Amino acid sequence: MPSATSLPLIIAGPILRHCDEQHFTLWFVSRERLSGLRLALMGAEFDRQLSDKEAHCIRLGEHAFQYLINVSQDKLLPRNTTLQYQVFDANAKNLFDDLDTLNYPDTKPCEFVVKPQIDKLLHGSCRNAHHHSSDALVAADTQLLQNPNINQRPALLMMSGDQVYVDDVAGPMLFAIGQVIEILGLNQEEFVDAPLTDSSQISYQPAAMYQRHINLLPKTQYKAKTAITSWYINHPIFTSSIAENHLVSLNELIALYLLYWSPELWQLIEIPKDVSGLSKTHNQRWQREWTHLLEFKAGLKQVRRLMAHVPTYMIFDDHDITDDWNLTARWELAAYGHAFSKRIIGNALIAYTLFQGLGNAPSRFDGEITPDLNRFFEQPTADAQDALIEKLLSFEHWHYSLQTTPKLLVLDTRTRRWRSESNLGKPSGLMDWEALMEFQAELVNQPNVIIVSPAPMYGVKLIETVQRVATLCGGSLLVDAENWMAHPGTANTLLSIFQHRKTPEQFIILSGDVHYSFSYDVRIRFRHGGPQIYQITCSGFKNQFPEKLLPIFDKLNGWLYGHFSPLNFFTKRKRMSIRGRRPNGERSKRLVNNSGIGVVEIAADGAPTKIGVLHSDMSETEFLPPRH
Repeated sequence: MPSATSLPLIIAGPILRHCDEQHFTLWFVSRERLSGLRLALMGAEFDRQLSDKEAHCIRLGEHAFQYLINVSQDKLLPRNTTLQYQVFDANAKNLFDDLDTLNYPDTKPCEFVVKPQIDKLLHGSCRNAHHHSSDALVAADTQLLQNPNINQRPALLMMSGDQVYVDDVAGPMLFAIGQVIEILGLNQEEFVDAPLTDSSQISYQPAAMYQRHINLLPKTQYKAKTAITSWYINHPIFTSSIAENHLVSLNELIALYLLYWSPELWQLIEIPKDVSGLSKTHNQRWQREWTHLLEFKAGLKQVRRLMAHVPTYMIFDDHDITDDWNLTARWELAAYGHAFSKRIIGNALIAYTLFQGLGNAPSRFDGEITPDLNRFFEQPTADAQDALIEKLLSFEHWHYSLQTTPKLLVLDTRTRRWRSESNLGKPSGLMDWEALMEFQAELVNQPNVIIVSPAPMYGVKLIETVQRVATLCGGSLLVDAENWMAHPGTANTLLSIFQHRKTPEQFIILSGDVHYSFSYDVRIRFRHGGPQIYQITCSGFKNQFPEKLLPIFDKLNGWLYGHFSPLNFFTKRKRMSIRGRRPNGERSKRLVNNSGIGVVEIAADGAPTKIGVLHSDMSETEFLPPRH
């Protein structure tokens, strides 16, 4: 086992986060507490020592210190100008000098550009480390490498959910997590109402893999109701079908995030390909996952370079916390009514806050969350952990907006749900009435907007119909029936917002979640003019839909719910005309099942001039407008 002395100074990062004309935000993790940090922004005439608030430090473990540099002042960063950043410690050493493959050729400090007018952006979701597909973030970095013109770089990278998979962890990844916990000295914690008294009792040996859904995760007895009858079942609270290695402790989650982003940690870890103690089936699974993780590891330096040079924004979806998170009111009652499951969910929220949430809009956390976060990591007791989790579970400011042109609104579709009043087992709406009214208020007087919704607002109707049938049979959790149309109140309110005459004339909706890509042009039927809506879905960065199934859904959806089908008039979105764009001009195909990253180019009036996907093999799909 490598010792802490072999750790590099910078363990993870740097990742460029919220950056505009008034803000510069940078995230990284070091092996030790740093002093006298100084930030130099070349091209912005900024070079000075940072205060403790501007260089916010959280001690994650004995040898892991997270830094979030957040500098705010008027006219901090000039627009459309090549900018460079360096961070120096008390010894006047640039912290990032020794990082391999951090910079593009012929550049030394990290370069970026602030574009208040969004002319091009990258977007996508769903990055599963051990999926057999390749990592599209590597392809995005390769494209930037091939085009050195910084003015042609995207204005931002939007990661719209499932940046990590907490509930779907490979056996070799869990083995690596155990090593990271030991190398970094990450804190242990006590459990209540759990099979183990504390996290130090968790085994990371191969023989203990693929057993957590049986031996560790809590279950509950609750009623499942269908249109015909009802029955009681002993249902697991954590409903993922692949929850055998579902993470539970905070130190595991911290280690997972670092392994998703840190090429250096992987150099210190040795994962055996051949192990003992597993069944034949699990041994074969270990071998497959081991191979896919090697491929994932190989691209991490390029992923880090991309995120160090392009401002990156994030929002959670379900797998960042757990599958089916808050999908139904009954699930919430079961999950938050059990001390251990509440701790597991809360730990994932703490990790999301640290590694994703804070960097989106640091000031939103200052009053309510950051003091409790500091208090807990300074003295990590069970009471402080529970108090922090309570704060996070009641926090209502995960959403945020960017004052760009077009204005960009990032929605929280997970924590402010519109619960079903007729049946607690039915899917909750993705946003409740109050959240939707706040959303509408953000749209007033905007000529055009970009909306980031983790789940597509306009999905594939056939798949939504299958989910609706499964819901009637009591199986909403089995088919992940979480779409905007699943709850009547949310669906009707959302559609009314789009039809309101005071809302923007042009919408671009970016979404992910579904593990395939597609694009729709949406208009209001029977109205001259009215808003132009472009629904653009790109998923996943490193994930795909089952290959044999999606072409069938694509074909059937075209037959049953094509543009001219009368069945459209029996759906909630009957007042909307929805036309699927043609991937690379194909005649009947509308869905693309190939891991990739979305590329959207936007004209000055806010309309997309190009909607495409850059795939992990460097091929491209362009969604062409429908024939009229």
